[in-house]
Amino acid sequence: MSVAENRREADRDIEETLGLVPEFFQRVPDYLLPTEWASFKSLQLSDQTAIPNKYKEMIGLAVSGATRCRYCCYFHTEAARLFGATEDEITETALIAKNTMGWSTYLNTLQFDYDAFTVEFDQVTAHVREGMAAGAAA
Repeated sequence: MSVAENRREADRDIEETLGLVPEFFQRVPDYLLPTEWASFKSLQLSDQTAIPNKYKEMIGLAVSGATRCRYCCYFHTEAARLFGATEDEITETALIAKNTMGWSTYLNTLQFDYDAFTVEFDQVTAHVREGMAAGAAA
């Protein structure tokens, strides 16, 4: 199949799936569109992935907020709603992203020793696991 035929086939599939071919897909070079669309469709839109669609969109929203991409924020917010996210979940996603960015800034600015950090955190997770196991046994 030629590059042009592959492009037309991808465009048809995009329009069938989304109702139109958005400009951001229209501008993808012909030789890349089939693989870009296949990746987008199989990861972003499929319900056959390890992570449920709502959670994928909430992850995308958190990353979008951290990277300050308004296009991505809009896309992932609306997609999260489409897949059942509540306003409380969307708000909490934003707060988790804010909290993560804040701690990241703090840890990196003060240049904590990474190896010591991982040793301490491994101790924390071991302690919490023990408590969880004890709680489950009770």
